[in-house]
Amino acid sequence: MSFFRQSRRSDIGSNIRVSFEFFPPKTEVMEERLWETVTRLAPLNPEFVSVTYGAGGTTRERTARTIKRILTETDVNAAAHLTCVDATKEEVDTVVREFAAMGVKRFVALRGDPAGGVGAHYKPTPGGYENGADLVAGLKAFADFDISVSAYPEKHPESPDFATDIDMLKRKVDNGATRAITQFFFENDLYERYVEKVRRAGIYIPILPGILPIHNFTQVTNFCSKAGTHIPAWLAERFDGLDNDPQTHALVSSAVAAEQVLDLVERGIQDFHFYTMNRADLPFAICHLIGIRPGGSNAVEASLAGAAA
Repeated sequence: MSFFRQSRRSDIGSNIRVSFEFFPPKTEVMEERLWETVTRLAPLNPEFVSVTYGAGGTTRERTARTIKRILTETDVNAAAHLTCVDATKEEVDTVVREFAAMGVKRFVALRGDPAGGVGAHYKPTPGGYENGADLVAGLKAFADFDISVSAYPEKHPESPDFATDIDMLKRKVDNGATRAITQFFFENDLYERYVEKVRRAGIYIPILPGILPIHNFTQVTNFCSKAGTHIPAWLAERFDGLDNDPQTHALVSSAVAAEQVLDLVERGIQDFHFYTMNRADLPFAICHLIGIRPGGSNAVEASLAGAAA
């Protein structure tokens, strides 16, 4: 017995769009690794790539340098992250002007984590943007930028309930957000139910699933405990006993990420955002599985067309 699989269509790659997130390097060695990652992923023709930005502009110079190099040396659209933490409106607006002067037309507008880290109490900066919705409004007042914002399939850890969380997303959309990118998750049903809630609330912008390939399960678990992301038992079991076996850990990580993305394709999802952790191998392999090839071509489709000719 057989049944149709959307993810096995020969033309699936032509219908799927991807984007990638990087973080600015702290050292020359890390900068070299990042650029190797950018060089490997850029030929996949992502919709855009984004570069994160530390609270209060702590990575401002490195973020700007990375974005400028991407814009100068590749044909990829680069989006700059912005946060509200530890900065006045004037300081944020100065950064926006600097990015705009480079040619940046896309931003990822975030409230940002509290200065004390994920899980700490957030307090708006006096004279600053109060939250992500306020920041989106400020960006739109500056120019008609393409703006991505955050979304939370398991709700933001500081939100009392989903209604409050989705209301904040709606405020971002009303202020001009173009799309939302979710916090990473590991249960696709959670994402699907969240999108249903969002649509019922009258929000119709694209909600891109954020995909995190697990390079280090222990680190991811620690972050999830602070961010409110659920680690399902089946996932923990897959990584059990692999702390000192990096080769098997990498193979399992590949399988888990591929399984999640292929299942989302079967559910009709066509847009994906990858948190790369400045590593190319897993995102590149997953893109290959869903038919995305360097140069935007679909190798299988081209091969079939050639055979038919």
